[in-house]
Amino acid sequence: MTVRTDRPEMARLEADCSRCAALCCVAPAFAKSSDFAVDKPAGQACRNLADDFRCRIHEDLPARGFQGCVVFDCFGAGQRITQETFGGRDWRGAPEIAGAMFATLPVMRQLHELLWLLTEALQLDEARRLHPELRTARDEIDALAAGTADELRGLDVDAYRKKVVPLLRRVSELARAGAGRRRPDHSGAHLIGRRFRGADLRGASFRGALLIGADLRDADLRRADFTGADLRGADLRGADLTGALFLTAAQLRAARTA
Repeated sequence: MTVRTDRPEMARLEADCSRCAALCCVAPAFAKSSDFAVDKPAGQACRNLADDFRCRIHEDLPARGFQGCVVFDCFGAGQRITQETFGGRDWRGAPEIAGAMFATLPVMRQLHELLWLLTEALQLDEARRLHPELRTARDEIDALAAGTADELRGLDVDAYRKKVVPLLRRVSELARAGAGRRRPDHSGAHLIGRRFRGADLRGASFRGALLIGADLRDADLRRADFTGADLRGADLRGADLTGALFLTAAQLRAARTA
């Protein structure tokens, strides 16, 4: 039950904390909850952040009450901002750029998430006839992500997302068509704690579904679409995820797989 991360074209869409200035540990705000042990305002460094931009409790995050950090994925946005947008500078060495760096993170992260989805879609043979459209969309999003900090902060990301999402839905339909005639549609459904143990869910759509704490042990999830699904605490032990669509490493970290 792993997500493919060995393809060269995906490498830049994976978080590389060694090349980032710990933007996700500073820019976002978080509230004390089951995901975070403390409150933290936006723009303030997490109390666990060391001077070298590393987390002091990285190996013990869940046990220390920071499960939200474990499941966060910037899709490589952090290192792109640090290395490309700001040319290797960081908010500690150049405090005058701190605000701009932090404001850029949510925009770049959304763009990189779209890039990840489009790149994944391009691996699906069933959607081959859509590959030209997918490449065009990917190139357009990538060009936007290469903009200056001011240009990025001025982007209407939702407008581009609305262009990309229908295309990705068409990809999903084509990829799931061969999974059988049933293909249950749970898009956007509230399935918190739902019992699906051993269920035939081949080609199911869980796009945007809440599967928090769901029991999916031994379920057949081949070619199921997990775009944006919330899998926190979902039990995937024994589940067949062969060919699952748009399932991220962060989603698997949020679930129970062993």
